[in-house]
Amino acid sequence: MRNIFLFLRHYRTFITFLFLQVIALWFLFSYNKFHRARFLGMANEVTGKINTQYNKVEDFFHLQQENRRLHRENDSLLNMLPVNFVRHDTGVQSYQDTNPQDSTGFYRRYFLYPATVTYTTVSSQKNYIQINRGSNQGVKDGWGVINSDGSVVGTIVNVSPNFSQVMSLLHVQSRLDASLKKSGELGTIEWEGKNPNFLTMVRVPKAIQVAKGDSVITSGNNDITFPKGFLVGTVSEIGVDNAQGMYVLKIKPAANFFNLQQVHIINNVDRAEQMQLIKDTKLKVDAGNNK
Repeated sequence: MRNIFLFLRHYRTFITFLFLQVIALWFLFSYNKFHRARFLGMANEVTGKINTQYNKVEDFFHLQQENRRLHRENDSLLNMLPVNFVRHDTGVQSYQDTNPQDSTGFYRRYFLYPATVTYTTVSSQKNYIQINRGSNQGVKDGWGVINSDGSVVGTIVNVSPNFSQVMSLLHVQSRLDASLKKSGELGTIEWEGKNPNFLTMVRVPKAIQVAKGDSVITSGNNDITFPKGFLVGTVSEIGVDNAQGMYVLKIKPAANFFNLQQVHIINNVDRAEQMQLIKDTKLKVDAGNNK
């Protein structure tokens, strides 16, 4: 208490000056319209700036909740895409389809499920992405994974009860059937294992026209994993393999592998049937060759 009195006594002149200054300013702004208007204007501006910064901070802490809400909405919209629905060919023989279908004969072939990325790598030659969905949620090996904006990310290669490991497109063993959106020409997407900012599209004939900026999409040639039409990236550079007589295209990925957060898993309803047919065909052909 003694220190407080000593402080007030030591600075009494300055404190008295501040007190009188506040009273003088109060009289000035209270009884002078011009100065009062200027003061209110400055006060509003300062208050507005403070509120703006406060709102920015508040919005930052609500980003995760907002991202989840938008991800759920994107999931609903992606599930409504026409590419997820197909029609059985009943021209030769009619049969009862066990999959739900509407009155026009179309049935849902692909379902998309939301998932969150738990970690991802881009600096290795064999990069993987881990997501928080596993066998307990019905996820299986071989399912495709796309980003929240619909761009291709990779393929699930291993599943645990509650998590799945995705082979990223940034993996030297990754192969993806793709096509140039403009011409429809087929090719294969690979990664050379060096620059994570670019993929490579090979086996593209030189006879077709291709330009920088052309979109590259999933071809549907391997529709067991990906439906046709999902964006892979855009042509960044055009090279030529003279030995093969083919283009070698440098592709800028549509997905931002440095900042993956929310993704969608693609479930092909017909996958089991298609994979069983491939397996049975191989066994049948091998058995025939052994005769």
